[in-house]
Amino acid sequence: MEPVNVLRDDGTSYQDYVTELTYLLFLKMMKEQETEGSIPEGFRWDELLNKEGVELKRFYQRLLVELGNSENERLRQIYGDASTSIAEPKNFEKIIKSIDALDWYNAKEEGLGNLYEGLLEKNASEKKSGAGQYFTPRVLIDVMVQLIDPKPGERCNDPAAGTFGFMIAADRYLKSKTDNYYDLPPEVAKFQKEEAFTGMELVQDTHRLALMNALLHDIEGRIDHGDSLTGNGKWMKNFDVILTNPPFGTKKGGERATRDDLTFETSNKQLNFLQLIYNALKDDGNARAAVVLPDNVLFESGIGAQIRRDLMNKCNLHTILRLPTGIFYAHGVKTNVLFFTREKTDQNNTKEVWVYDLRTNMPSFGKRNQLTLGHFEDFMKAYVAEDRKKVQDERWNMFTREEIVKKDDSLDIGLIADESLSAYENLPDPIESAEEAIAKLQQAMDLLNEVVEELRAVEEDKVVTQ
Repeated sequence: MEPVNVLRDDGTSYQDYVTELTYLLFLKMMKEQETEGSIPEGFRWDELLNKEGVELKRFYQRLLVELGNSENERLRQIYGDASTSIAEPKNFEKIIKSIDALDWYNAKEEGLGNLYEGLLEKNASEKKSGAGQYFTPRVLIDVMVQLIDPKPGERCNDPAAGTFGFMIAADRYLKSKTDNYYDLPPEVAKFQKEEAFTGMELVQDTHRLALMNALLHDIEGRIDHGDSLTGNGKWMKNFDVILTNPPFGTKKGGERATRDDLTFETSNKQLNFLQLIYNALKDDGNARAAVVLPDNVLFESGIGAQIRRDLMNKCNLHTILRLPTGIFYAHGVKTNVLFFTREKTDQNNTKEVWVYDLRTNMPSFGKRNQLTLGHFEDFMKAYVAEDRKKVQDERWNMFTREEIVKKDDSLDIGLIADESLSAYENLPDPIESAEEAIAKLQQAMDLLNEVVEELRAVEEDKVVTQ
């Protein structure tokens, strides 16, 4: 995409230029869809085209302020606190002209939304941006969506929406099954576009990327900017499907969530999100969720054990997938996917938990060794098997509720006991520690070699000058 190359030449980071493209693509989209009425006159796409050089840059800066203070909520959401990072006016002119030259209809048909989503993924893989610290790999999102199997007419949600990747994937999955919703009655197709997919995102820059990502995929559902763990998130309830990867870590300063509808108080964000999620599902016996959570959620005692007990009472926690390490950009993060269904009653709904160990004896994943759909094939077969007990796979094991109770409701179960036993016991992994030590030693040797080369150059220079 030409604008991307121009921005890259301008020295702009991926995070900044994807955000910059969001500001510009929205204006272009409003013009092409003939919906510029919400944009104040004098600050529309054609105004950008009619200016050049320094005048264009100054006008654009005024435009961002004007739209960021607009009475229109969508404009405020996208342009709130916006600023430009483009230093060179000539580069800005090139970007405007490149976007204007887009044949919007063909660009949409060829997947402009997919292109934009690819830029978001690229941004996440750039370590400098920090955006991808816990970016969910696309293949994992697709596996979770396929196994949860959303249906037309169901309300889907992500309370930690990020750039809206889970909901985009759910929408794509349903479109593939319904000929882009053309097979559905008109009122259901309308619901899919306007109401089916919703979410909430805390970080403002990420939120505006989510809005644009949704719009480019023809999704108009509610995407709020805010903290799901506060009262602002209480609107999220009675969902049929929840797909999410909540942020890891604790709230700043060890704060508790301010939601008054969470039963258990803790500063652990993931445990709070877990409560929020299973309580936000309809209690109809069919509403379901797939949630990425770190290992500590499985074994934390005290409040953690009480929350897991509440989860297993209210829901059928039927499956846990123990994910490999290295699939997130933060080093050494150990994660899992919990699959559960909210039942009609609030007691004794989990009878047995099936666990698939996709962590033990797996290759080291990272940029050079990407996770693929093939790595999930055996798990997916086991998951959908009519009789799970007939599946012959050493990674696939069942634990009864009685067995789990004896472990103080710990769900840190199902890992194969071999050379990775230390990971099973949540001790430092000696293999990882050795790799880290070798990496640090290599860095020290590289630094030493640089010093030696510099000293040698100085000595050679002395000989020449003498």
